[in-house]
Amino acid sequence: MKNMLKYRFVFLALVGVFLCSGSNSVYAQNAKKHSVRMKAYYTKIMDSVSFFKVTAFSRIDKENVDISNIELTFYNELDGEKIKLGTATTDMHGECKFVLKNLNEIKPDSTNTYNIDILFKGNDTYKKASKSVSFKDASITAKIITKDSTNYVSATLKDIATDSVLSDRLLNVQVQRLFRSLPIGKEFNSTDENGTVVATIPDGIPGVNRNLTFEVVLKDSDDYGTVMALVNAPLGTPIKDESTFDERTMWSPRDKTPLFLLIFPNLLTFGIWGIIIYLIINLFKISKSKI
Repeated sequence: MKNMLKYRFVFLALVGVFLCSGSNSVYAQNAKKHSVRMKAYYTKIMDSVSFFKVTAFSRIDKENVDISNIELTFYNELDGEKIKLGTATTDMHGECKFVLKNLNEIKPDSTNTYNIDILFKGNDTYKKASKSVSFKDASITAKIITKDSTNYVSATLKDIATDSVLSDRLLNVQVQRLFRSLPIGKEFNSTDENGTVVATIPDGIPGVNRNLTFEVVLKDSDDYGTVMALVNAPLGTPIKDESTFDERTMWSPRDKTPLFLLIFPNLLTFGIWGIIIYLIINLFKISKSKI
Protein backbone atom coordinates (compact mmCIF):
# COMPACT_ATOMS: atom_id res chain seq x y z
CA MET A 1 0.00 0.00 0.00
CA LYS A 2 2.80 2.34 0.88
CA ASN A 3 4.51 1.54 -2.44
CA MET A 4 1.30 2.34 -4.34
CA LEU A 5 1.02 5.70 -2.62
CA LYS A 6 4.67 6.36 -3.36
CA TYR A 7 4.21 5.56 -7.05
CA ARG A 8 1.12 7.77 -7.23
CA PHE A 9 3.03 10.65 -5.66
CA VAL A 10 5.91 10.26 -8.13
CA PHE A 11 3.45 10.03 -11.05
CA LEU A 12 1.63 13.20 -9.97
CA ALA A 13 4.95 15.03 -9.54
CA LEU A 14 6.04 14.05 -13.06
CA VAL A 15 2.70 15.15 -14.51
CA GLY A 16 3.01 18.50 -12.69
CA VAL A 17 6.52 19.07 -14.02
CA PHE A 18 5.37 18.22 -17.55
CA LEU A 19 2.39 20.57 -17.36
CA CYS A 20 4.53 23.41 -15.99
CA SER A 21 7.19 23.02 -18.68
CA GLY A 22 4.53 22.76 -21.34
CA SER A 23 2.76 25.91 -20.15
CA ASN A 24 6.09 27.77 -20.05
CA SER A 25 6.91 26.76 -23.60
CA VAL A 26 3.43 27.74 -24.78
CA TYR A 27 3.78 31.06 -22.96
CA ALA A 28 7.17 31.67 -24.58
CA GLN A 29 5.73 30.87 -27.99
CA ASN A 30 2.68 33.09 -27.44
CA ALA A 31 4.61 35.98 -25.83
CA LYS A 32 3.67 39.22 -27.55
CA LYS A 33 6.36 40.64 -29.79
CA HIS A 34 6.68 44.36 -30.34
CA SER A 35 6.58 45.99 -33.75
CA VAL A 36 9.69 47.74 -35.01
CA ARG A 37 9.57 51.10 -36.73
CA MET A 38 12.45 52.51 -38.71
CA LYS A 39 13.40 55.89 -40.12
CA ALA A 40 16.06 55.93 -42.83
CA TYR A 41 17.86 58.83 -44.49
CA TYR A 42 20.33 58.94 -47.38
CA THR A 43 23.18 61.46 -47.35
CA LYS A 44 25.85 62.13 -49.96
CA ILE A 45 28.92 64.28 -49.29
CA MET A 46 30.57 65.40 -52.50
CA ASP A 47 34.06 64.00 -53.12
CA SER A 48 33.71 61.88 -50.00
CA VAL A 49 31.24 59.16 -48.97
CA SER A 50 27.55 58.35 -49.11
CA PHE A 51 25.77 56.73 -46.20
CA PHE A 52 22.42 55.65 -44.82
CA LYS A 53 21.46 56.66 -41.29
CA VAL A 54 18.79 54.49 -39.71
CA THR A 55 16.91 54.91 -36.44
CA ALA A 56 14.99 51.93 -35.01
CA PHE A 57 12.36 52.29 -32.29
CA SER A 58 9.21 50.65 -30.96
CA ARG A 59 6.01 51.85 -29.37
CA ILE A 60 5.87 50.19 -25.94
CA ASP A 61 3.42 51.24 -23.21
CA LYS A 62 2.53 54.36 -25.20
CA GLU A 63 6.17 55.46 -25.35
CA ASN A 64 8.76 55.38 -28.12
CA VAL A 65 11.65 53.15 -27.05
CA ASP A 66 14.99 53.07 -28.89
CA ILE A 67 15.95 49.58 -30.03
CA SER A 68 19.64 48.88 -29.51
CA ASN A 69 21.90 46.06 -30.59
CA ILE A 70 19.84 44.73 -33.49
CA GLU A 71 21.38 43.86 -36.83
CA LEU A 72 20.02 45.49 -39.97
CA THR A 73 20.80 44.13 -43.43
CA PHE A 74 21.00 46.43 -46.45
CA TYR A 75 20.00 45.28 -49.95
CA ASN A 76 20.10 46.90 -53.37
CA GLU A 77 16.83 45.98 -55.09
CA LEU A 78 17.12 45.74 -58.88
CA ASP A 79 14.61 44.13 -61.27
CA GLY A 80 13.00 42.17 -58.46
CA GLU A 81 16.34 40.85 -57.22
CA LYS A 82 17.90 41.82 -53.91
CA ILE A 83 21.67 42.18 -53.76
CA LYS A 84 23.10 42.16 -50.25
CA LEU A 85 25.33 45.15 -49.49
CA GLY A 86 26.19 44.51 -45.85
CA THR A 87 24.96 44.88 -42.29
CA ALA A 88 25.03 47.41 -39.47
CA THR A 89 24.11 47.17 -35.77
CA THR A 90 22.17 49.83 -33.89
CA ASP A 91 23.82 51.56 -30.94
CA MET A 92 22.33 52.38 -27.53
CA HIS A 93 20.25 55.16 -29.14
CA GLY A 94 18.81 52.80 -31.74
CA GLU A 95 20.89 54.41 -34.51
CA CYS A 96 23.32 53.01 -37.04
CA LYS A 97 25.14 54.21 -40.13
CA PHE A 98 25.88 52.17 -43.24
CA VAL A 99 28.57 53.73 -45.42
CA LEU A 100 28.93 53.42 -49.18
CA LYS A 101 32.47 54.38 -50.07
CA ASN A 102 31.51 54.45 -53.71
CA LEU A 103 28.04 54.92 -55.20
CA ASN A 104 29.04 52.50 -57.96
CA GLU A 105 28.57 49.72 -55.40
CA ILE A 106 24.82 49.94 -56.10
CA LYS A 107 22.86 50.01 -59.37
CA PRO A 108 19.84 52.14 -60.36
CA ASP A 109 16.72 50.90 -62.12
CA SER A 110 15.48 51.96 -65.56
CA THR A 111 14.33 55.34 -64.18
CA ASN A 112 17.80 56.07 -62.73
CA THR A 113 16.42 55.53 -59.23
CA TYR A 114 18.38 53.66 -56.58
CA ASN A 115 16.24 51.38 -54.42
CA ILE A 116 17.56 50.24 -51.04
CA ASP A 117 15.79 47.80 -48.72
CA ILE A 118 16.67 47.63 -45.03
CA LEU A 119 15.64 44.40 -43.31
CA PHE A 120 15.43 43.34 -39.67
CA LYS A 121 14.89 39.59 -39.35
CA GLY A 122 13.25 39.78 -35.93
CA ASN A 123 14.08 38.12 -32.61
CA ASP A 124 12.41 36.89 -29.42
CA THR A 125 11.32 40.41 -28.49
CA TYR A 126 10.64 42.21 -31.76
CA LYS A 127 8.86 41.31 -34.99
CA LYS A 128 10.66 41.40 -38.30
CA ALA A 129 10.51 44.73 -40.13
CA SER A 130 11.70 46.42 -43.29
CA LYS A 131 12.21 49.92 -44.65
CA SER A 132 12.76 51.12 -48.22
CA VAL A 133 14.74 54.14 -49.39
CA SER A 134 14.65 55.42 -52.97
CA PHE A 135 16.70 58.27 -54.40
CA LYS A 136 18.33 59.62 -57.53
CA ASP A 137 21.91 60.83 -57.80
CA ALA A 138 22.59 64.55 -57.70
CA SER A 139 25.71 66.67 -57.45
CA ILE A 140 26.54 70.10 -56.08
CA THR A 141 29.47 72.09 -57.41
CA ALA A 142 30.44 74.91 -55.05
CA LYS A 143 33.09 77.61 -55.30
CA ILE A 144 34.06 81.01 -53.91
CA ILE A 145 33.77 84.03 -56.19
CA THR A 146 34.65 87.69 -55.58
CA LYS A 147 32.87 90.68 -57.10
CA ASP A 148 33.57 94.29 -56.18
CA SER A 149 35.55 93.24 -53.10
CA THR A 150 32.62 91.15 -51.85
CA ASN A 151 32.92 87.39 -51.46
CA TYR A 152 30.19 84.96 -52.44
CA VAL A 153 29.50 81.22 -52.34
CA SER A 154 28.26 80.06 -55.73
CA ALA A 155 26.79 76.56 -56.10
CA THR A 156 25.15 74.62 -58.93
CA LEU A 157 22.84 71.64 -58.48
CA LYS A 158 22.60 68.96 -61.19
CA ASP A 159 20.98 65.60 -61.83
CA ILE A 160 23.88 63.30 -62.68
CA ALA A 161 21.98 60.72 -64.73
CA THR A 162 20.41 63.27 -67.08
CA ASP A 163 23.26 65.80 -66.78
CA SER A 164 20.67 68.55 -66.33
CA VAL A 165 20.50 71.41 -63.87
CA LEU A 166 17.83 71.43 -61.18
CA SER A 167 15.98 74.71 -60.80
CA ASP A 168 13.69 75.92 -58.03
CA ARG A 169 15.36 73.76 -55.36
CA LEU A 170 16.16 75.03 -51.88
CA LEU A 171 19.86 74.95 -50.99
CA ASN A 172 21.10 75.84 -47.52
CA VAL A 173 24.35 77.81 -47.54
CA GLN A 174 26.09 77.86 -44.17
CA VAL A 175 29.47 77.99 -42.50
CA GLN A 176 30.65 75.30 -40.13
CA ARG A 177 30.75 76.20 -36.43
CA LEU A 178 31.63 74.17 -33.36
CA PHE A 179 28.08 73.23 -32.31
CA ARG A 180 25.81 74.23 -35.18
CA SER A 181 26.38 75.57 -38.68
CA LEU A 182 25.71 79.28 -39.20
CA PRO A 183 23.35 80.10 -42.13
CA ILE A 184 24.48 82.84 -44.50
CA GLY A 185 22.86 84.58 -47.44
CA LYS A 186 19.08 84.74 -47.86
CA GLU A 187 16.74 82.84 -45.60
CA PHE A 188 15.65 80.72 -48.59
CA ASN A 189 18.19 80.15 -51.37
CA SER A 190 16.37 78.68 -54.38
CA THR A 191 18.27 77.65 -57.50
CA ASP A 192 17.60 79.73 -60.59
CA GLU A 193 16.98 78.49 -64.13
CA ASN A 194 20.68 77.57 -64.31
CA GLY A 195 20.45 75.51 -61.13
CA THR A 196 22.62 78.05 -59.29
CA VAL A 197 22.46 79.94 -56.01
CA VAL A 198 24.74 82.76 -54.90
CA ALA A 199 25.06 83.69 -51.21
CA THR A 200 26.98 86.65 -49.81
CA ILE A 201 29.68 85.87 -47.26
CA PRO A 202 29.45 88.43 -44.44
CA ASP A 203 32.58 89.98 -42.99
CA GLY A 204 33.78 89.30 -39.48
CA ILE A 205 33.24 85.54 -39.24
CA PRO A 206 36.06 84.26 -37.00
CA GLY A 207 38.16 81.36 -38.21
CA VAL A 208 41.23 79.51 -36.99
CA ASN A 209 44.12 80.79 -39.13
CA ARG A 210 41.34 82.61 -41.07
CA ASN A 211 40.14 79.29 -42.52
CA LEU A 212 36.39 78.81 -42.97
CA THR A 213 34.49 75.76 -44.25
CA PHE A 214 31.28 76.52 -46.14
CA GLU A 215 28.49 73.97 -46.63
CA VAL A 216 25.98 73.92 -49.45
CA VAL A 217 23.21 71.47 -48.61
CA LEU A 218 20.21 70.06 -50.44
CA LYS A 219 18.40 68.77 -47.35
CA ASP A 220 15.96 65.85 -47.15
CA SER A 221 14.85 66.01 -50.76
CA ASP A 222 12.15 63.50 -51.70
CA ASP A 223 14.00 62.76 -54.95
CA TYR A 224 17.67 63.01 -54.00
CA GLY A 225 17.95 62.67 -50.22
CA THR A 226 20.53 64.95 -48.63
CA VAL A 227 23.44 66.18 -50.75
CA MET A 228 26.25 68.30 -49.31
CA ALA A 229 29.24 70.07 -50.83
CA LEU A 230 32.08 71.57 -48.80
CA VAL A 231 34.39 74.39 -49.82
CA ASN A 232 37.26 75.85 -47.77
CA ALA A 233 38.52 79.42 -48.03
CA PRO A 234 40.80 81.72 -45.93
CA LEU A 235 38.14 84.42 -45.54
CA GLY A 236 37.65 84.48 -41.78
CA THR A 237 38.71 87.00 -39.20
CA PRO A 238 41.77 85.76 -37.25
CA ILE A 239 40.89 84.51 -33.79
CA LYS A 240 42.62 86.35 -30.97
CA ASP A 241 44.11 84.10 -28.36
CA GLU A 242 42.34 85.12 -25.17
CA SER A 243 43.40 82.10 -23.22
CA THR A 244 44.41 82.71 -19.61
CA PHE A 245 46.04 79.32 -19.18
CA ASP A 246 49.43 80.76 -18.22
CA GLU A 247 47.96 83.51 -16.05
CA ARG A 248 47.10 83.49 -12.36
CA THR A 249 43.29 83.46 -12.34
CA MET A 250 40.54 82.10 -10.11
CA TRP A 251 39.91 79.20 -12.52
CA SER A 252 43.58 78.34 -13.10
CA PRO A 253 45.26 75.14 -11.84
CA ARG A 254 46.56 75.04 -8.26
CA ASP A 255 50.09 76.01 -9.27
CA LYS A 256 48.65 79.16 -10.93
CA THR A 257 46.69 80.40 -7.91
CA PRO A 258 46.53 84.23 -7.74
CA LEU A 259 49.07 85.68 -5.30
CA PHE A 260 46.49 87.54 -3.18
CA LEU A 261 44.74 84.20 -2.53
CA LEU A 262 48.01 82.78 -1.30
CA ILE A 263 49.09 85.75 0.84
CA PHE A 264 45.87 87.15 2.36
CA PRO A 265 44.35 83.88 3.71
CA ASN A 266 47.73 82.80 5.11
CA LEU A 267 48.14 86.14 6.89
CA LEU A 268 44.69 85.72 8.41
CA THR A 269 45.50 82.17 9.49
CA PHE A 270 48.83 83.10 11.09
CA GLY A 271 47.25 86.16 12.71
CA ILE A 272 44.46 84.12 14.31
CA TRP A 273 46.90 81.49 15.56
CA GLY A 274 49.15 84.24 16.90
CA ILE A 275 46.27 85.69 18.93
CA ILE A 276 45.35 82.22 20.25
CA ILE A 277 48.96 81.52 21.30
CA TYR A 278 49.18 84.97 22.92
CA LEU A 279 46.02 84.30 24.94
CA ILE A 280 47.28 80.86 26.04
CA ILE A 281 50.60 82.37 27.23
CA ASN A 282 48.74 85.05 29.20
CA LEU A 283 46.52 82.40 30.82
CA PHE A 284 49.61 80.53 31.98
CA LYS A 285 51.07 83.73 33.39
CA ILE A 286 47.85 84.52 35.26
CA SER A 287 47.63 81.00 36.70
CA LYS A 288 51.25 81.18 37.93
CA SER A 289 50.79 84.62 39.46
CA LYS A 290 47.91 83.30 41.61
CA ILE A 291 50.13 80.54 43.00
